[in-house]
Amino acid sequence: MKEKKAQANLIANGKCELVVPEADSYQALLEVKDRKDAIEGIKNGLKSMKGERGKSATDFFREFFAENGIPEQE
Repeated sequence: MKEKKAQANLIANGKCELVVPEADSYQALLEVKDRKDAIEGIKNGLKSMKGERGKSATDFFREFFAENGIPEQE
């Protein structure tokens, strides 16, 4: 048998106006959303690399160090 988690329902004028999920369920939902966003970002990065729209790590760090006055180390 599956245990149902508690949630709060806000009733106004005889209608349910708002459902507030149980904290653990809401946290799990947020984690799923974060994971989805991370996967989407990775997919976009891979798509960008395949289209050769990015730059190499070497070029990026060379520019980053130069812009921030950081000496390059050998």
